[in-house]
Amino acid sequence: MLKPTRNKRRIAALTGALALSACLALGLAGCAGNEGDGTGKPAAPATEQEVNADAEAAAEAESGTITFTDDLGRTVELPAQIDKICPSGFTAQQVLLTMAPDKMVGLAQELNDDQLKIFGEKFADYPVFGAVLGAKDDLNREAVAAAAPQVIIDTGEAKKGAKEDLDALQEQLGIPVIFIEAKLSDYGAAYERLGELLGMEERGSELSTYCTDVYNKTVTTMENIPENERVRMAYLLGDNGLNAIAKTSFQAAVVDMVADNVVVVDDVSGKGNGNEISLEQIALWNPDLIVFQTGSIYDTVGDDPAWAGIAAIDSGNYYQVPNVPYCWLNNPPTVNQLMGLQWLPRLLYPDAFDDSIEDVTRAYYSTMYNYNLTDAELNDLIKDAVPKA
Repeated sequence: MLKPTRNKRRIAALTGALALSACLALGLAGCAGNEGDGTGKPAAPATEQEVNADAEAAAEAESGTITFTDDLGRTVELPAQIDKICPSGFTAQQVLLTMAPDKMVGLAQELNDDQLKIFGEKFADYPVFGAVLGAKDDLNREAVAAAAPQVIIDTGEAKKGAKEDLDALQEQLGIPVIFIEAKLSDYGAAYERLGELLGMEERGSELSTYCTDVYNKTVTTMENIPENERVRMAYLLGDNGLNAIAKTSFQAAVVDMVADNVVVVDDVSGKGNGNEISLEQIALWNPDLIVFQTGSIYDTVGDDPAWAGIAAIDSGNYYQVPNVPYCWLNNPPTVNQLMGLQWLPRLLYPDAFDDSIEDVTRAYYSTMYNYNLTDAELNDLIKDAVPKA
């Protein structure tokens, strides 16, 4: 937890701590309650623990630092006012671009033209640091140090050894490093924590409420669709469509939540390219619906005789996952999943919702990215992700 977060709290804490300490020193137990609570009854006197906490907060305020306990249980000392932040990697970059793009001093990964259009052309000139703690550690530590961020922020799932890794990075760079857990079931909590950390409580609360509402609405809707009535589908990718996102994998969280994922394998891969499979295996699963990741064979699969006989292809019930600014379902799986969590169930069960894919897409881009899609942009974005008229 953060103790306390912003300047007005620190000023209040300093004043309160001094006053309450004086009261205790004089032995005036009722001093703190003299003003009452508006009901005519004196307020309860502050406890010694409360006074000590306020005094600690006041001392932090005077020193210009705060302490923050991150989601790995690490207590880190940070500047009281944070204006320069650095993402630890790709997932953190996506989260921070939605939360505090103006505070970022660099990127983990260069933005493409579609992403620059949404987030701003200024990012084309930002330094690219690489990532730490991912599949490979290519973080340019010298470049990070030169950019002088006040804090490096890591987000995602809490992995084994992460505490030690972040401690080592923090010691190596002399820059505070904190971890915020961000998971599909509770992105709302992540944004609340970021708002607290960065002094952006209003923005954090806005995004937290949005994420929580989206997740809860999907959960509630799916509770009314029995498992045996859920659409049998596969999520395929790769140059030839012969990679699949397997059931129970971290990458399949959205698919597993709203559909009957037919991709059941013995050795489930958690990587973004999924499991390699054969066309014969796809034919055996024979999904009723297929979604292809951008860059796969969506454009050609309908004319490929090798795929004839597979129910989803024969019926034309196959689609392409939008990939702007990031893939809606995964790759990497982070807050972009909130769009997939709205698009996919509305594609599968349109009658179960009182709003459309178009409605939720506009709302997502406006809320998460502060970007208002034009009609042309919206149509181009979802043209392969909705049934053909």
